[in-house]
Amino acid sequence: MGSHVMLNVRNGHAADREKALANGIKEVVAELRLVEVADYVAFLRMDALGNIADLVESSAQLYLRAGTLRFADGGDVHLGWGTTPTIDLDMEFRVPEVTVHFRLGLSATTAAVHINYIAFAEPDTDPDVNTARLLAAIEGARLRHAPRA
Repeated sequence: MGSHVMLNVRNGHAADREKALANGIKEVVAELRLVEVADYVAFLRMDALGNIADLVESSAQLYLRAGTLRFADGGDVHLGWGTTPTIDLDMEFRVPEVTVHFRLGLSATTAAVHINYIAFAEPDTDPDVNTARLLAAIEGARLRHAPRA
C-alpha cells in the first residue's frame, strides 16, 4: 500500500525538514492509515485520545526506537458534505539531539506533515547543518531490522 505524503512549503528549509520527517515515518503512517478515518474521528470527538496514543505507539514500535514518536494528545477533524474526511493529529518526534512538534494530516488517500516547532539540542547558525542533524537523528531513530510478520 503506497502512501503519498504532501508537504506544506513555506521556505526551503521547512520543506526539506518536513520531507525528511515524512520519509522517516512513512511506514508508521502506512500503519496508521490501516485504521479507518471514521475511527479517528470518533476517538477525537469522544475525547478517547488514549486510543490514538496506543495506535501510534504500536505502529511506531515496528519501525522506530521506543518513545521516539508519540501522539501529543490533540487533533482536529475536518468533515464536510461532499468532501473527503480528514484528521490532523498533533505528534512529537523526540530524540536527544532534536525535538519536533508537527501535525500529521490523514485522509483516505493522503498523508501530510506540517512542522510547527523544532528545537535542536545544539543548534548551528547554518540552517543546512541543522537540517542535516535532523536527517541524522531520524535515521538514528529507525530500527535496523525488518518487522516480523
